[in-house]
Amino acid sequence: MTPAALFPFGMALSVFLSSCWATPAQSQTFPEFPLNGPQLTTVLVRVVAHGAMVLGRDVGGARVTITDIGTGRVLATGLQQGDSGDQNQIMRTPRMIGEPTYSSRPSAAFTATLDLQQPTLVEVSAEGPLAYPAALQKATKTLLLIPGQNLTQDGIVLHLHGYLVEIDQPKPQEALIAKDDVTLRASVRTLSGSVVRPHGDWDSRKIRIYGEILIGDRIVERLQLFYDEASRTFQAPFFVPLPTDAPDGITLRVVAADQAGGNFGVSHATFAIRHERLPKKTR
Repeated sequence: MTPAALFPFGMALSVFLSSCWATPAQSQTFPEFPLNGPQLTTVLVRVVAHGAMVLGRDVGGARVTITDIGTGRVLATGLQQGDSGDQNQIMRTPRMIGEPTYSSRPSAAFTATLDLQQPTLVEVSAEGPLAYPAALQKATKTLLLIPGQNLTQDGIVLHLHGYLVEIDQPKPQEALIAKDDVTLRASVRTLSGSVVRPHGDWDSRKIRIYGEILIGDRIVERLQLFYDEASRTFQAPFFVPLPTDAPDGITLRVVAADQAGGNFGVSHATFAIRHERLPKKTR
């Protein structure tokens, strides 16, 4: 092929490349703010129970702290409060990568406006649920913030692992009577407060939920717990040992373990044992 025949192709290629450089894609346009000086930057943080909903007011929310790693200075701190989010949107709605998960409907979040002078490496930490200190968990994430580049919609999402496990019966500080047939009842919820039950979005059939009776630090019996829909608790009967076998009382422990999801929770309570019931007071 002659050089003259190649010329039209070379010209076309040159025009094509020139047009690419002349018309940048939208994502390549320059931000519209001054070249120098501090820039206000909005950062939204959302604390979520792993595999569940957002930590909202029902569980006391979460505390969020944003720290400049280079200087150690706390840039912002505060509480996440609000709703736990739309369960149908979060748990059941399919979505493409990049589509919002938690911000398509109102849900709790912590928002801060930072005055950034330059790109800043920060640590974002969260702890909660604040209304349940025994189940408190903490998560951190490190990322780079750019002045003027806001992080909104879902924002920075931090996942807290665990369950809220509470022993509802026997009642705390209640003395047990030797040889009595007692029912252990415990509730299990996600850290966002959602009920764990069979066939639900948080299916208890996929979670190991069981009770244990301890004398001292020794497990003497393991209890298989069954779900009761009326009380929304897991329960099992057990016999109270003799005081001679447990002079310091017994400890009841309830465990919820989801190995696949990495969520674990535990609750325990200690009870004294009496030989017999105290007589009722007479007037």
